[in-house]
Amino acid sequence: MKKWLLSFILAGLSAFSGSAWSQAGSFFDESFGNYQEELEVARENGKKGIFIFFHMEECPFCHRMRSTIMTEPDVIKLFKDNFMTFEVDIEGSNEVTDFDGTVSTAQDMSEKKYRVRATPVMMIFDLDGKPILKYTGPTRTKEEFKWLAQYVIDGAYNEMPFTKYKRQQKQAARQP
Repeated sequence: MKKWLLSFILAGLSAFSGSAWSQAGSFFDESFGNYQEELEVARENGKKGIFIFFHMEECPFCHRMRSTIMTEPDVIKLFKDNFMTFEVDIEGSNEVTDFDGTVSTAQDMSEKKYRVRATPVMMIFDLDGKPILKYTGPTRTKEEFKWLAQYVIDGAYNEMPFTKYKRQQKQAARQP
């Protein structure tokens, strides 16, 4: 009887620590697809906005981003500290509520509202649900991906397009 109880407790602790580890290391937040509610949570938690990764399951570029860049601890920390982070399958039939309260499928929201035609598409929305940044395609490097976040965090989106910001970041990185 004691062995059974000990095995049960150890299995429970193992399952808990495994789930806590996977949540801590996960880039994306869980969502029920109501982005109006997610905005509220983002505001309450002092975030700068919401990051959405539009993807398709069979997209090799999406897979590369999710399995390499989005698994890096410094990337996860930068995005989690500043944004709520979600992924949307552009072929999804699940019901979603957009920032303005429009109810549709993930596919309709992606195609009709945000005009996602190729994947991945990364968008950052401000705390009013307005798009600040739309970036199509994978980033080449982890640094370039982090610049997407920094571009919004620094408020540079108010002054210049992302391509100019990226050029400035590359130049600054080259200087001793």
